[in-house]
Amino acid sequence: MHARTTLWLKNKATGRFCTEIRFTFPFLGSSALSGRKTDMSQGQGQAPTGQDQDQVTGMVCLESDLQDGQMKEVEVDEQKILLVRTQGLYSAVGSKCSHYGAPLIKGALVGDRVRCPFHGACFNIKTGDIEEYPGLDCLPSYKVKVEDGKVYVSVNKKSLKLYKRVKDMSCRVSGVRHTVLLIGGGPASLLCAETLRQNCYEGRIVMVTKDTLPPIDKPKLSKAMHLESASLLLRPTDFFQQHDIELWTQKEAVSVNPVEKTVKLNDGSLHYYDQLLISTGCRARPLSCPGSELEGVRILQSYEDAREIHQSCVGKKAVVVGASFIGMEVASYMADKAASVAMVGNCSYPFERSLGPEIGKMTMQMLEESKVKFYMNDGVVEIRGENGKVKEVVLKSGAVVETDVVIAGIGVIPNSDFLKESQVEVDSRKAVIIDKFMRTNIPDVFGAGDVTSFPLTIRKDQRVNIGHWQLASAHGRVAALNMLQKQIKIDSVPFFWTVLLGKSVRYTGYGEGYAEIIFKGKVEERKFLAFYIKDDQVVAAASLMFDPAVARLAEMMSNGLVITKAQAQSDDLSWLQM
Repeated sequence: MHARTTLWLKNKATGRFCTEIRFTFPFLGSSALSGRKTDMSQGQGQAPTGQDQDQVTGMVCLESDLQDGQMKEVEVDEQKILLVRTQGLYSAVGSKCSHYGAPLIKGALVGDRVRCPFHGACFNIKTGDIEEYPGLDCLPSYKVKVEDGKVYVSVNKKSLKLYKRVKDMSCRVSGVRHTVLLIGGGPASLLCAETLRQNCYEGRIVMVTKDTLPPIDKPKLSKAMHLESASLLLRPTDFFQQHDIELWTQKEAVSVNPVEKTVKLNDGSLHYYDQLLISTGCRARPLSCPGSELEGVRILQSYEDAREIHQSCVGKKAVVVGASFIGMEVASYMADKAASVAMVGNCSYPFERSLGPEIGKMTMQMLEESKVKFYMNDGVVEIRGENGKVKEVVLKSGAVVETDVVIAGIGVIPNSDFLKESQVEVDSRKAVIIDKFMRTNIPDVFGAGDVTSFPLTIRKDQRVNIGHWQLASAHGRVAALNMLQKQIKIDSVPFFWTVLLGKSVRYTGYGEGYAEIIFKGKVEERKFLAFYIKDDQVVAAASLMFDPAVARLAEMMSNGLVITKAQAQSDDLSWLQM
């Protein structure tokens, strides 16, 4: 057995401990060494210098209580801690996911990392570092000591109530003229900026967004449309100032000149870059039928859109067009707030193409129980108004639905129009084509997030365009590391979730073109695990009330394991517990 220690190097220009070098040496004792990073949750951190005198230590269990590959939630001075045993060694990290605070004890432990059961974030159980998204921050890690068959965990008193840790970051150094320009204000740009600073990048970072706010938690917009902006911010405004990340809001790129290495903004200004990230995401596809210009016809794109939809629908009649994720989440949210909610979809059931008809039928029944009326295999041909405001919607079937508000959730369009004259390659859908290193066909121009088409590892590098929050975050990190010449490939397994009436369906993998679905449990009872099969292999999975099955499957896929149709068909799912 071996253990690790860490040597911290001080950046002479900034005076901060930023770089780390880890050594491996023969393990000599019975306690696990956990490589600890500086806890930035308390402000500017200092490098670890040995035993902290301001600690509280508690005996949490016997050494024999856990076997390899097992976890236990323990407490030290009322602080909940996740205790893990792997390869005969104990380690301890924070017990809550840094994303939304889910209990990691309910997650999937595979090797040296634990995956959150709710939304798929992954953490190294030795260091607490976040290794897969969503979320931004790491877990605190704690010192573990095994003595006389007893396991002790020590916690710094100053961090007793903290459940997440911000990694140490550098700042810009005067005289360093290198500039990274990030076009877009979503998770890809934010993770790119933070990863650059976490890896001691000391040049200029500029993030340009057309939004009025700093980066926000956009998945919440369709699930909780009433939230105040402050509760949606991924980072407070002073965070950007503290780490010398320039944030330009309400600005939009209109052209890129790769020869001159410049970007022109909508205010006419011209800005030079050394490296450029295109992470402009997608925009909601608008309705194009007669009457779509009437007051009361809305799309969900921004925080302001969400607030306006919420305010205009409360106590009013609403029609939602599009029975996929955005439309269904909006209808679910409005079910107990609007006077009536009608859903118009162009297939037999919601989610039919992505999750399958069985799950789609179940979700449809859930919303019908909450008085949402469905018009399926239908579409909008006209929106009629009175005095410039929406009055009713005319459907292909001939039905006429009275309404005060129409919300369209009918797909998205990649925001790549500004690249027309740049020679940056795009595909037939106008998504920016990138490789596994996030590079476009133009030197020093990278792409990330929903605007891109990229090779997906679990589908033998099939080129895909996937609009998942988790993938956009991973793209941003990988783009930053490759800007720094670290040659890191994207290998994340897609993971997303949707919430309807308080019930969360989780999904992992890539099931496009699946041939059949194998179910465990019963969909009609709203407790199930679905395996999507293609070429006799499981290519994706979805679940409801079946945690942590999808999280574990995501980890298995991430480790390159092939899950066969025969395994999915078997009544014995012990392989899922490995």
